[in-house]
Amino acid sequence: MRNEVKRLPELFLERLKRLIPSQKWDAIANTFADKTPTTFRVNTLKASPEILKETLEHSGFRLQKIPWYPGAFILRGGILRDLQKTEIYQKGEIYVQSLSSMVPPIVLDPQPGETILDMTAAPGSKTTQMAVMMKGQGHLVANDNNQIRFFKLKANVELQGAANVTLSLKGGELFGRDKPESFDRILLDAPCSAEGRFNIHDPASYHYWKPAKIKEMSRKQKMLFASAFHALKPGGILVYSTCTFAPEENEGVLTWAFGKFKERMQLEKIQLPFHNQMSGILQWENQAFHPSVRASVRIIPNAEMEGFFIARVRKLEKAIEIA
Repeated sequence: MRNEVKRLPELFLERLKRLIPSQKWDAIANTFADKTPTTFRVNTLKASPEILKETLEHSGFRLQKIPWYPGAFILRGGILRDLQKTEIYQKGEIYVQSLSSMVPPIVLDPQPGETILDMTAAPGSKTTQMAVMMKGQGHLVANDNNQIRFFKLKANVELQGAANVTLSLKGGELFGRDKPESFDRILLDAPCSAEGRFNIHDPASYHYWKPAKIKEMSRKQKMLFASAFHALKPGGILVYSTCTFAPEENEGVLTWAFGKFKERMQLEKIQLPFHNQMSGILQWENQAFHPSVRASVRIIPNAEMEGFFIARVRKLEKAIEIA
């Protein structure tokens, strides 16, 4: 492990070392000292990936295709500041978004014509991605409870031309009461301690961290999860995701949810088309997690992707019969 990584909170590093395979420790720890490359996806509501790639490369940018997501690219030549000056960027024909952030909508797999909720949507990266996946058809509710972030969400939705999006400004924990069993699919990309985004070159990304923050986030996540589950139609899909490593905010929240919703909830196996991943863990400190959490996925950070946690939950039509 590079010496500068030790600037991160000591307890965070100790916890992380217990979570990941020992043979991968140095490589993973060193990612906190590296700058993740700029990545973006093409907004196919407005542009063609092939034509856009040709146009940008003609302007001097060098792009690398993402094999598991058609229309997504890594910026290998050129800088973000120059990309943002292009007409392509300013017209909303692309959206700059981290690769890990693109995965939860892929796992949710929203379909044209469905009714979808993005419960904590700002600034709109996943909302606009889902609008593209839905081909602008159906109804996508994008909600956030923070007014400043809400207006950023609104600006991005309008710039991207996501006409099937309805904006909502309220606490996500209210949907279960106000809109029971109303949505075919729900994305809950939950507020979290954001450990996956720590970088030693940006002290603001980690200086707030402490164990109390994990507990605070876990309480909020449980309220939001319960609301999302109540707002989901029977048979519907809920994707729960965070950008943190903390088991209390990931497998711990799922285990709590199994205790609350019992046989109405089922975790579905996730198949991701890249190798930097591991299954959910079954135990942390003195807590044993529900065995089904093995179906969830932890994205392991590398040179191109940040750490992320993703689970795909189905709300069953009726409770599972236990013999």
